[in-house]
Amino acid sequence: MEEFARTWLVNPAVGKLVTAAIGIVAIVALVRLAQRSMGRYIRNTESRYRARKAASILGYLSAFLFLGAVFSDKLGQFTVAFGVAGAGIAFALQEVIASVAGWLAVSFGGFYDTGDRIQLGGIRGDVIDIGILRTTLMECGQWVNGDLYNGRIVRVANSFVFKEPVVNYSASFPFLWDEIMVPVKYGSDYRMAREIIGRVAEEVVGDYGRGAKEAWKGVVAKYMIDDARVDPAVTLVANENWIELTLRYIVDYKLRRATKDRLFTRILEEIDQSGNRVGIAAATLNIEKMPPLTVTVGGQAG
Repeated sequence: MEEFARTWLVNPAVGKLVTAAIGIVAIVALVRLAQRSMGRYIRNTESRYRARKAASILGYLSAFLFLGAVFSDKLGQFTVAFGVAGAGIAFALQEVIASVAGWLAVSFGGFYDTGDRIQLGGIRGDVIDIGILRTTLMECGQWVNGDLYNGRIVRVANSFVFKEPVVNYSASFPFLWDEIMVPVKYGSDYRMAREIIGRVAEEVVGDYGRGAKEAWKGVVAKYMIDDARVDPAVTLVANENWIELTLRYIVDYKLRRATKDRLFTRILEEIDQSGNRVGIAAATLNIEKMPPLTVTVGGQAG
């Protein structure tokens, strides 16, 4: 037993394994210490997040280089075995490998970044972390309307960037076009209604349009795309029930619901002050002609 223990302790392979284990533990401890220190010295949330991610990636790289240095003289002996084992591992872990490739594509391909609102793998939300295997989202929607958070944190495999379209709400152009429709009943002063909606739009979202012009110029310069109107626009359609006045406008992608609330509130306030010249339409049922009504009393028709 003693001879076995002595042989085991002087075995160079065992020494390398012990060295590797101690080195990995030391690297992990240093990375975690550095990440905790960043929380005290870096106050900006985005800068702190990026610094922690950089420390984590540097730790992985350091561990890889350290293991390569420790086992460098043994690697040549296991080349064939590593090749066979690597093929089996690659087949078994193809989803993991695809996720790592997805992480590289996201990191260097500009698919999205932390803070962007995206739709990935059927999930819509704000990116709060990009890991090597998964992207973490604060989910929006589902049972909550208006693109608001529902409280669920969802982790989506990075491999989905190769399987499904990646919808980015805020990449090169951090604004969205949105519309509201105001039904105005026939007999109202539709010119006044149009003027009211246009005035309210300028008041509420006019600054968005002016701010979006420069951002849109960058999109036009970068992509093969026609120029588009970013100023608020009111269009009119008359149908069998009422006059539809539709306002199309630019809005911050995170403020759609709040902006709609402000627009509708101000439009209704202005309509209330129009002196009944403008009225909001509602669905009604008109009966043009009724058939004769026969009433029978005591067996006799009357």
